[in-house]
Amino acid sequence: MKVVVVGGGKVGYYLTKTLIEHGHEPSLIEADKGVCHRLANDLDIPIICGDGTTIDVLEAADLPEAQVLISVTGQDENNLIACQLAKKKFDVPKVVAKVNNPKNAAVLKQLGVDIVISSTLNIAMLLEREVDNAAIKSVMTLGNGESCISEITLPGNFRFHGKKLAKIRLPEDCIVVSIIRGEELLIPRGNVELQRGDKILVLAHNSIVHRLGEILGLDVKK
Repeated sequence: MKVVVVGGGKVGYYLTKTLIEHGHEPSLIEADKGVCHRLANDLDIPIICGDGTTIDVLEAADLPEAQVLISVTGQDENNLIACQLAKKKFDVPKVVAKVNNPKNAAVLKQLGVDIVISSTLNIAMLLEREVDNAAIKSVMTLGNGESCISEITLPGNFRFHGKKLAKIRLPEDCIVVSIIRGEELLIPRGNVELQRGDKILVLAHNSIVHRLGEILGLDVKK
């Protein structure tokens, strides 16, 4: 797959190396001449020295032939412009932008960026899922990392022990996928009673995983 990466900092460098290792064909755009020189000595790929928010430089990176553009500069506005040019001027099917300020994530999505990646948000969500509560384990991320399937072990002091699933008011952005009780896999019908020691698989938006733990009475840290 042909990929154009805008930004030759640490994120762009390691991303490009990973793309190469996975058999893709990346080219890299970087504005700093010194950085370009180092990248050219280390990476056997096209390195374009210039501003990734200009049409001429994007053309020099062979963007018209690319399937994906990924912009990972330190400026959110530059990442947005690069993505918008890729979409509107070059008809690139998929554009990805790193957002440095998590508050800009929604704006970038509204303005046409297909995938917005925020290291700050990802780290915060990882902490909520993996550190705050050992009883909640992330199994799989979905929807560009916005949702996840989590395994939740109901503790010995589970306050809803013996209560039917339909009677427990879970958040709207949450679905119980399955219930594992010992060696038995239960389909989560509304009349199934949850019990201490059950392992439940839950599909939920990242923003409500912590809240879900609180509702279930797990010992989540704030």
